[in-house]
Amino acid sequence: MTNQISTLDRTDIKILDILQKDGKISNVKLAEEVNLSATAVLARVQKLSNEGYILGYEAKLNPELLNSNFVVFVEILLDKTTPNVLDSFSDAVVQYPEIMACHMISGGFDFLVKIRCKNMEEFRRISGQILWQLPGVKETRSYPVMEVIKDSGQLNLPTKFK
Repeated sequence: MTNQISTLDRTDIKILDILQKDGKISNVKLAEEVNLSATAVLARVQKLSNEGYILGYEAKLNPELLNSNFVVFVEILLDKTTPNVLDSFSDAVVQYPEIMACHMISGGFDFLVKIRCKNMEEFRRISGQILWQLPGVKETRSYPVMEVIKDSGQLNLPTKFK
């Protein structure tokens, strides 16, 4: 996708901003917030979804109440970075729900993985049974999180429209 944000107007940006803060807002309430009719807002939300600006809706769950409050970031270095090894690794990573995020990185290692689990004991199991079994893994470095200061999935939308 190229720089399509220029096709959005102030109302589109406001709708996106409200929805990313409260994806459960009713269409009527959203319409009130942006000063449009419910029909017009519904059409805009559908258009934003169809154009790929809105990828979906999720509930933000409480990891503490669901025994997933232990966070570890893991640097992963592969033995080779050939296309077939990278593809095999990527295909395998998406199969494990314990891996919350995986990013290919430029620098001293190849991937940065975020894992959520119950505790260090469970992480040790995940490390041995999952991480070290991923294709091409040569080395890992783990960084258990002591405290989460900020954890947001909200995008910083352009202010020129707000």
